[in-house]
Amino acid sequence: MNERLFHILFLSCLKATQLIEKGKYFRLSWLERFRLRVHKRACKACNEYEKHSDILDKGISYIAKQHNSNVTIDVEELKSKIKIALDQDDNDKE
Repeated sequence: MNERLFHILFLSCLKATQLIEKGKYFRLSWLERFRLRVHKRACKACNEYEKHSDILDKGISYIAKQHNSNVTIDVEELKSKIKIALDQDDNDKE
């Protein structure tokens, strides 16, 4: 019972970073938000990861705006593919 509760409440750093990225584009469930918040309170590395990820996202957005190419991306399709991949990854781990 204690191991199951531990597994439910506490995330690995790998899962935490996945949720950090997922949370940028999709709304996390209340359990995902709770588990991520608990993990980030105890893990300095994941807080740093989130800061660095934000910096990279801003840099990539800036570069994309500067190069304003004619490449078009179907954002909704891309979001859908990312969500499917994340959901499959969650199912594989359970």
